[in-house]
Amino acid sequence: MTSSAPTPLPADAIQRILFIASTVHIYNIPPLTSNKGYTASTWTADDNKRQIFTGRLRVIETAVPLPKDAGESLSTEILLEDPSTGELFAKAPYTDAGAVEAVLDSSRFFAIRVVGDGGMKATLGIGFEERGEAIDFGICLQESRKVLGLETPSEKKSAAKAKAEAEVKKDYGLKEGQTIVVDIGRKGRRKAGDDDAGAERSGGATTASFSIIPPPESLVNGDGGAMPMLAPPRSAQDVRAEKRRSRGFEPVEKTAAELGFDDGEFGEFQ
Repeated sequence: MTSSAPTPLPADAIQRILFIASTVHIYNIPPLTSNKGYTASTWTADDNKRQIFTGRLRVIETAVPLPKDAGESLSTEILLEDPSTGELFAKAPYTDAGAVEAVLDSSRFFAIRVVGDGGMKATLGIGFEERGEAIDFGICLQESRKVLGLETPSEKKSAAKAKAEAEVKKDYGLKEGQTIVVDIGRKGRRKAGDDDAGAERSGGATTASFSIIPPPESLVNGDGGAMPMLAPPRSAQDVRAEKRRSRGFEPVEKTAAELGFDDGEFGEFQ
């Protein structure tokens, strides 16, 4: 099956490659006889008798700006091409999720609905040589469905659930037993004994202070008072000095002459 050349695009259209596989095997598959789906084992039977072509697969996204700054029109196509010349063998416009169907018995094979000259449609089988390429192909189509608004009901349900979970706000409310005490003061210091009326007469900016949670019982001594502050650890210099004193000697300061240095105008260098 050979398709006509691609339709020329407007000069301001933008195309980008979403996925490319250098080698895919293409099969002329029998009509679907069951509502369950396709099985690739019937395509590859008799030493791949139904294989008709080996080519390159590309998924292309095209964006065409709409007039009057009304956004852009997006479309996605799956192209099957000759790997040597790039000549188009067949194309499959990705207009709905049913344009590509995964088979029941393999993760490397798909049934793809292609469109030929005059709008004629046919279903071909494609098979990837690497399982990783087939997985990437499926992920590419899934992302395209989101962009094009072609998500299946199950995908829409999953997306709605994920969105709802993301919108759940963190609870910043007070837990049981927690309290906040706010003290509204006035500009300047208040003296002991000032009543509220005096504070109102003083005027000025307001400030807020919050109560401090008392320390846990494990940090309070037996008579109800707080545990005393621990002294900071001694420095290594203090420890060495204490050891020298315990051995019965103190460092003796000596003059430069006693240490053998010349105390002349230029020292030792004349």
